[in-house]
This record gives sequence, C-alpha cells and structure tokens, in this order.
Amino acid sequence: MSKGSKPLSGKTIVIAGSRKLDEMSALIEKQGGTAIVRSLQGVTTFKEQEMEQELRLFIANRPEWVIFTTGIGAKALFDAADRLGIKDQFVETVQQSKIAIRGYKTYNFLKTQELAPDIRDSDGTMKGLEDQLESTTFTKEQIWIQLHGEPAPDLVQFLEAKGASSVHTLLPYLNIAPEADTLKQLRQEIQQGEIDAICFTTAVQVRYLFKDAREHGYEEELRSALNQGVLAVSVGKVTSEALTQAGVTRIVAPENERMGAMIVEMAKYFEQ
Repeated sequence: MSKGSKPLSGKTIVIAGSRKLDEMSALIEKQGGTAIVRSLQGVTTFKEQEMEQELRLFIANRPEWVIFTTGIGAKALFDAADRLGIKDQFVETVQQSKIAIRGYKTYNFLKTQELAPDIRDSDGTMKGLEDQLESTTFTKEQIWIQLHGEPAPDLVQFLEAKGASSVHTLLPYLNIAPEADTLKQLRQEIQQGEIDAICFTTAVQVRYLFKDAREHGYEEELRSALNQGVLAVSVGKVTSEALTQAGVTRIVAPENERMGAMIVEMAKYFEQ
C-alpha cells in the first residue's frame, strides 16, 4: 500500500446483509473503499398467527427441555406470549424446563427475563451447543427448539439420536430468499472479477449464495473465487462455520462479533 493511501483504496466491497447498510457503507468508504449492497437475505417475516398456536401447544405440552438459539427469536416468543396475554404461563413453562442456549445475545436476553441456562454452547455455534449437550441423554423427553429463519436438521437428528421422544421446532421468523436479479448481478460481478471482498453478516447469506451457484453450475468457480480473488469476510463464528462448510478456506473475521469490527479486520487484512 502506498504511503498516505487508505487500506481499502481501489477496493470494491460487497455488503451481503440487509441491516445497518448505511453504517457499514460509511465505514468502508472512510477506509477508502467502494461499498455496494447485494443483499443475499430477503426480508425476514414474523409468523404471528402460527406463533399463537405454537405457544399454546408449548404451554399445554410442558416439555422437559427448551433450546433457544438466537436472542431476537427468543425475544419474539416472549413478546408474542405477552401480546396474547399468556406470558405468565409461557414463562412458567420455560422455568419448569431445562434450558439450553446458543449465543451471547440469547444469554443476555434470558438474563432480562431472570432466566439462566442449564447448558450453554462453547463457542457461539450450533456445533458448540451439540458439544455441550454430548454427555446429556434425552431418553423419552420432549424437546422444543426456537430457531431463526430456517430449520436445523442436524441439531434435530442429534437430539433424536440421543433418545428424545419428540423434537419440536419453533420458527418465529422465516427467511425469504433474496431477489433473483440480485443473485444474477453478484454472480456476474464475481465471474468478471469486479469485486475484491464480500462481507457476510449471517450464515444464511452464505447458504443462499452457494445454493444459487449450484443451481447455475458455477459452485466450483465460486469456491475458487472466494479462496483466491474475492476475500470472504465474516461477522463471526456462525457465519464463518457456514463458509467453512461450503469449502471456503480463506476467511477474515473479527474476534469481537460486530459489523464495525468486521470492517476494521478486513481493512487490516488488505493493509498487510
């Protein structure tokens, strides 16, 4: 890097998220880069009517275990129970269950409800949660899992293999696929070598990008691009895990899982 130039000078950076776009763009531009938004995550919709049935069923079933996997999803369930006038029954049902959680945001939210987990992940990932649950048996026990945006078949299979009588998943939010035009535009930009890095802020963005690549027969080309020409930048461990699972070996991610820290870490990488 020439003296006096900024770390991201001459770099075109894709933001794959759908939140805090102005803030992220400003941070990239402050470091000398050009930010372009290619949102790989459609609007996440809350399933209001379905949640009423689910919450009433949860209270009636009184499962032995409840697993919360995201702070925003856990909060959505408590808020929905409050709106329906059944929060006391909901909280009581959670209290009589054993609680397992994934993620620091989930932990922080449960603290506001004066609830503490019996089991907590080791590193913020689903795999880290499974590792902590490894020594637990769930023989003939009912388990309810709060998810966010998409199913988690590996976790369900893991719990069933450990003897659970039933594993019920709650999806208060549902991810909507990104726009086909957005995917096509990004596909072309990657193939034409027009971008230097992609900032991924959730694992689902990675999955949608690789799903599109499979459908258009350029998955190997995408993997090769991310391992050589286009830098994969991840906001944290869960997103990095999705990239690793997709075969990406060159990933830049901050210790502190925040979007601002991610931009700083990317700038440091290019500066070096």
